[in-house]
Amino acid sequence: MKKILVIAAAMVCLVMGRPIVQAQDAGINGKWHFVLQTPGGEREVDADLAVDADGNVTGKWGNADVAGSYKDGKLALDFQFTAEEVGATAAMKIDGKLDDTAGLAGDWAFSEYNGTYKATRPSPDAAPAAAPAPAQDPKPSPPDPKPDPQ
Repeated sequence: MKKILVIAAAMVCLVMGRPIVQAQDAGINGKWHFVLQTPGGEREVDADLAVDADGNVTGKWGNADVAGSYKDGKLALDFQFTAEEVGATAAMKIDGKLDDTAGLAGDWAFSEYNGTYKATRPSPDAAPAAAPAPAQDPKPSPPDPKPDPQ
């Protein structure tokens, strides 16, 4: 009987522990705004990443399909990317990790270019614009029919 209780307790721990592990891997799931430091200045790109239970990363980097991994808090992406600015298609490599602010930071490399980056979650959509002011009467006032005698 004791053996059955131990096995049952172990099964409960395994089943309950799985969502915790998955939640940790989900740390980079979702939308990100990347700012890459380049010799020509900052370059910005939006990405949407998804991590499966095995740590495989898929998603979009701008319009490009992303491939890579996210394990033990470390991100490693390696995918084909076309940079219209330089007219080249090459491997884009992004390596980094979550920092203390829940942002991503690390290094990137593309063709002969490389540098560092920081990525943050985009701010929530701005509140809807205020309702427009009531429309004014579209008809102009008629002119005064009688001229003002002087």
